[in-house]
Amino acid sequence: MKLYVVGTPIGNLQDITLRALEVLRSSDLIACEDKRRTGILLKTYNIKKPLLAYHDHNKKTMTPKILSMISKNKMVALVADAGMPGICDPGFYLIREAIRAGIEIVPIPGPSALVTGLVISGLPTDRFVFEGYLHRRRGRRRKQLTGLRNEKRSTVIYEAPSRIIRTLEDILEILGDRDVALVREMTKRFEEVVRGKVSEVIEELKQKKIRGELTLIIQGCDEK
Repeated sequence: MKLYVVGTPIGNLQDITLRALEVLRSSDLIACEDKRRTGILLKTYNIKKPLLAYHDHNKKTMTPKILSMISKNKMVALVADAGMPGICDPGFYLIREAIRAGIEIVPIPGPSALVTGLVISGLPTDRFVFEGYLHRRRGRRRKQLTGLRNEKRSTVIYEAPSRIIRTLEDILEILGDRDVALVREMTKRFEEVVRGKVSEVIEELKQKKIRGELTLIIQGCDEK
């Protein structure tokens, strides 16, 4: 019994691997966050397979159904909207429950916004910490940032366009005017990297409309 965890492109659909395509073509079922987004990928490569929506709102009811299919020797592939499943998405829950059920997890590696953003940031990559999404509420977000004040490694976070300026302002106040790199729309047509001090990046962002998926890399305290 196996669950195939398949990495998919974070933007440019040509970044999918040959092995990922082979697994998707061979699967009996593909569990995905958004059937529309995954459908675009499958259509691009002429893959016609049943899709099952698997997201935060239904993961507890869908997980037993997926595990049951695997136990009946059905080949199931798990994909995220973009990148590797299990990173800041409900795939983690399915993977954990599959392991508990004695199911083998087969990784099909693919792109990751976390690693890609870090590599092109220009900040140290030998040691880093990933914080995922900071909390939406300002008080809890500031508490998280306070806990990073003495972090010596580069820190990577994901953030939404609607909150990025407020988050950067909190970073400036709590962590100081460190070097940061904000990576937007990686591998897509409007890919952009904004590098500089936190204060400089804030001023630049205030002059433009911020769209797309954002990855922020923050300098460690020892690098200042």
